[in-house]
Amino acid sequence: MTTRVRGGSLVVRRLGSIPYAEGMLLQERLVRERRAGSAPDTLLLLEHPHVITLGTAAHAEHVLVGDEERRLLGIELFEAGRGGDATYHGPGQLVAYPILQLPLGRRDLHRYLRDLEAVVMDALAALGVESRRVPGRTGVWTDRGKIAAVGVRVSSGWITSHGFALNVGTDLRYFDAIVPCGIRDARVTSVEEELCRPVTLSRVQEVVVDAFERVFDLAATAA
Repeated sequence: MTTRVRGGSLVVRRLGSIPYAEGMLLQERLVRERRAGSAPDTLLLLEHPHVITLGTAAHAEHVLVGDEERRLLGIELFEAGRGGDATYHGPGQLVAYPILQLPLGRRDLHRYLRDLEAVVMDALAALGVESRRVPGRTGVWTDRGKIAAVGVRVSSGWITSHGFALNVGTDLRYFDAIVPCGIRDARVTSVEEELCRPVTLSRVQEVVVDAFERVFDLAATAA
């Protein structure tokens, strides 16, 4: 049997639940360090407490709760600096932030988005969930609805940040606070809703890392 040599290495950091602002600062620091060559390609896997994030294409009317109701629900609000519209993050959702310097052959934003979607679909297949893309829409879908949102930023030097959010055991009622990704007819779903059974985030992290290695041709090591 021939062992395939991967194209590069990827450090995976599993951070548990961290506030959105802390995640933003960590990404910003890692982007600077990756650009300077003092940090490796890194994949951050984490959860956020309840938060609505607004991308560069967000519309104010896509946040459906006022400030007071949002505070009562314990939902923070941030401008994210990524592409896309309004997105919700919360407990039971796996958030993945790849901080990569895209190699020459991958320096295409549309390809990068499709690659992230491929990671999610590959991981879902490993869990027994059938998923697909929807033409003209970014993200990953099942017959029940949208299961993962994708929103990224690519800065100078082709350094990536932000990434995707996969609903695992998420309380989907919180999505009532927004128009998800600006699509008014978009129902949301989760891995647990698809499989009708509990699934641990640690198991989903495993299949996501495996899929990331395959799609991006990287060998992952734990931080």
